[in-house]
Amino acid sequence: MPAFEYKICPAPLKGKKAPGVKTPEARFAHTIEAFVNSRAAEGWEYIRSDILPSEERQGLTSSQTVYRTLMVFRRPVEAALSTADVVMAEAPSMVETAPEGSTSEPRPEAQTQDTEKPDAPEVPTPPARPTQT
Repeated sequence: MPAFEYKICPAPLKGKKAPGVKTPEARFAHTIEAFVNSRAAEGWEYIRSDILPSEERQGLTSSQTVYRTLMVFRRPVEAALSTADVVMAEAPSMVETAPEGSTSEPRPEAQTQDTEKPDAPEVPTPPARPTQT
């Protein structure tokens, strides 16, 4: 059985103008269609819309119940791999393995040399303190 991840989005509240779409109902339908198609392009499958109550503050001391329309989308978990996961899976290993029969000593060209940066200021060492005997 495939595993899914879900995405819950608030439904658009107002239809947007579009060429050739004249009535308010057609504008609203066009807006919902564009919203669902944009999520489908990201790999999400539309499941359903739900109207759920939400308790919200009204003024300083009271609250009211507001009903929100939410749209539910899902996609298989395999399709939800992030770009970083794909890059890490396809990237070659950063660790070099030594061929058989070779020693584990590092190669001379791979050793780093301690060099000072030319723009780094030199810090003088303080003089040694005389000791009392």
